[in-house]
Amino acid sequence: MTAQTETPGQGSVPVRLRWLGALGGLALVVGLALLAHWIKLQVYGAKLPLEIPGKVLEYPLWAALLGLIFNILLKVTKTYNLVKSGFRTELFLKIGLVLLGATISFKTIVNAAGGSLVQAIIMITAVYFFCWWLANTLRAVMSTAIAVCGVSAAIAAAGAVQAKKQEITYITTLVILVALPLMVIAPILAGWMNLPQDVAGAWFGGNVDTTAAVVGAGTIYGEEAQSMATIVKSTQNAFIGVVAFLLAVYFSSVVEGKKERPSARILWDRFPKFVLGFIVASLLFTFGVIPAAAKAAPFNAANAIAALKDWAFCLAFVSMGLDISWTDFKKMGWAPLTVYLIVTVFNTLLALGVAWLIFG
Repeated sequence: MTAQTETPGQGSVPVRLRWLGALGGLALVVGLALLAHWIKLQVYGAKLPLEIPGKVLEYPLWAALLGLIFNILLKVTKTYNLVKSGFRTELFLKIGLVLLGATISFKTIVNAAGGSLVQAIIMITAVYFFCWWLANTLRAVMSTAIAVCGVSAAIAAAGAVQAKKQEITYITTLVILVALPLMVIAPILAGWMNLPQDVAGAWFGGNVDTTAAVVGAGTIYGEEAQSMATIVKSTQNAFIGVVAFLLAVYFSSVVEGKKERPSARILWDRFPKFVLGFIVASLLFTFGVIPAAAKAAPFNAANAIAALKDWAFCLAFVSMGLDISWTDFKKMGWAPLTVYLIVTVFNTLLALGVAWLIFG
């Protein structure tokens, strides 16, 4: 008999009402995504102080902000638990990433693959051990989240070391809270430094913690930056399985003192399958199965795919804002936050230097 996982606060809610709640949550996400797109169209041409270009006001910013606002409203009205199952950040994000692959030539991926791999190894190793050395608590989950790719990596690491649910929630909340402003700040800084598109994209991919925010930063800076940022971050994502496997080996044999070793199957179980979808979609585009986007009407399938990609990412950003758990964040205190911010600054500076050396 398969056990059903119950959302806290929903144990006594009838199944039919839960389904309605999930549909209501999904409808809310879609509605907020539409609102975010409308707001973008209204203010996209506005000029910001300090000569900040108006394109910074892209849909990822509005989608995430609306998600945060309604996160608070739902919790104030005590309806959050009823609709939260409709917030599917990971699902929307993976759909968007696979569709993004259909707009990037595989030649571009191959050309960037070598540098991306070198950058991933340098960044993951340096940032991981710096965070491990600096942190006293939550070090396994936090180090993996910052060094690899944010929420997905944190969940994988938590499974490998059997971390508590509260710890996972705290780290994922930290990741989102830091990644959202960095998603906007990083492109602004890149513009001030006049970074080339590929260097900026590589910097975003190695610096911003969540894949969604990486895509958002790239979107704000430019199409080439978005492609490079996605390739670099996808390369780091591919290391999730390796890091989870090594963590499982370490905690099983050293911390817990067990003789049995984790199976190599962990590598496959933890490997982000959407990376394969991203590559397959890119191959279809490269060999002409999916045409290049038409620059003038009538639009073709590639234009539809590009539009669906943007909407999938918009839904992901809304869900990301809705997913934040303020209660668990308050419970853990300020010490882990201080460590997280210090490591993020280290990560930012190192990623800039490495991206410039490899892609500059």
